[in-house]
Amino acid sequence: MSLPVVQFMFDFGSPNAYLCHKVIPEIEDRTGVKFEYVPVLLGGLFKLANNRSPAEAFAGIPNKQAYDLLEMKRFIAKHKLDRFKSNPFFPVNTLKIMRGAMAAQKLGNFMPYVDAVYEAMWEQGRNMNEQTEIIAVLNAAGIDSDSLLEASQQPDVKNGLLANTQSAYERGAFGSPTFFVGDEIFFGKDRLREVEEKIIRVAVI
Repeated sequence: MSLPVVQFMFDFGSPNAYLCHKVIPEIEDRTGVKFEYVPVLLGGLFKLANNRSPAEAFAGIPNKQAYDLLEMKRFIAKHKLDRFKSNPFFPVNTLKIMRGAMAAQKLGNFMPYVDAVYEAMWEQGRNMNEQTEIIAVLNAAGIDSDSLLEASQQPDVKNGLLANTQSAYERGAFGSPTFFVGDEIFFGKDRLREVEEKIIRVAVI
């Protein structure tokens, strides 16, 4: 059986990407496919795609905002994601922590870093644009903050994040969470079922 390459284009600033992150392990268990996490800079992707955040785009449409909140509550209840809470500092500038994700890939502690930062953002409500908060979160997770922050400032890490963002745009992405199963794109947490169905179809062929 041939398993497809499945990629998750993520930015810590998206609450829906956090919710996907919490559900992805269930899909991995059912399908046997390991998702590849690809850090992208959401602000940069918005600029490339001429897109805006939902909070900005739908600011004048209260019924749309209310419905989006209802859908989020349904998703949280369905998957029992009781630890989620809104971040009081939202929207957070995620440049530092997204560069940190690239650095963590380089240093070999990527998933512990992702888990720690997502929990800080969307369970603990911390301001992850603040250097002191980033350091505290990393140290609490047993991650060497000095090494990671130093690596995050290296040109290859900075350029790698920009390249990921550009590539995502060129493949059709306009926001996060975005998924690719092979070359087929899926956007949003409400497409996770279709992502799983596509994985299963491809794996059977």
